[in-house]
Amino acid sequence: MPMPVFAIPFPMIDPVAVQLGPLAIKWYGLAYVVGLLGGWWYARRLVASDKLWGGRPRPQPAELDDMLLFVAFGVVLGGRIGFVLFYDLPRYLARPQDILAIWQGGMSFHGGLIGATLGLWLFARRLKLPALSVFDLAAAVVPIGLMLGRIANFINGELWGRPAPDFPYAMVFPNGGPLPRHPSQLYEAFTEGLLLFVLVNLLVRFGGFRRPGLVAGVFGMGYAVARTVCEFFREPDPQLGFLFGTSVDALSGGITMGMLLSLPVFFAGLWLVLRSRRGMPGGARV
Repeated sequence: MPMPVFAIPFPMIDPVAVQLGPLAIKWYGLAYVVGLLGGWWYARRLVASDKLWGGRPRPQPAELDDMLLFVAFGVVLGGRIGFVLFYDLPRYLARPQDILAIWQGGMSFHGGLIGATLGLWLFARRLKLPALSVFDLAAAVVPIGLMLGRIANFINGELWGRPAPDFPYAMVFPNGGPLPRHPSQLYEAFTEGLLLFVLVNLLVRFGGFRRPGLVAGVFGMGYAVARTVCEFFREPDPQLGFLFGTSVDALSGGITMGMLLSLPVFFAGLWLVLRSRRGMPGGARV
């Protein structure tokens, strides 16, 4: 089948970023590391600014090393468990030994979010800090990792978009068949990453940290909306397809797992925003 006129050739980038003998460091793994370290560095700058917090308790820069470890374990464990439970449970029930084979791929953002939230809660409890303030701090830096992760998905040529033969910026992905598709990974990198980062950090600059739960709530709502919009352009996971209906065209009833999992994230974020507007005292612990 000839390539449509509007298709853009996919930029063939080696998925292995660094090769050190038998050790291959892939872009996706590198995105996780750089995202965590970049978030840690930016979080240190945020907690060092007294005017952003208005005297409210928060982690100290030296304590963020431990916070990084709690988040890293939560993201990896939660992301993997979430993928197993939400996206491919029958396969892993048949082959439980593959659950630990993380190098084969398969991570869920929503599972990682649950794991990271639990890790942050344990970190806050250990240091006797308000959990909502710790959640706010994490929410301000998480979009960095989201953006890098989606760019790594694009480099790997995975999680591509739905067919778009008439879209001028569609691409033919190496493993996506002959049809040009939406580069939905880049849409997600822009909306869930860059755009959400700008939004929550503008909120931080205008006093968001002074209302515990506000920044985390806006992040949750913003992510859920961005992810749901991008799901209209992203090809559903082949082992799941559409959960209801057969297509999301013109809202004809097709719902993806990403949309479904984003609903509780949105409502949890809404609850945090409403709660923050009640003027909870800064020392309140959750």
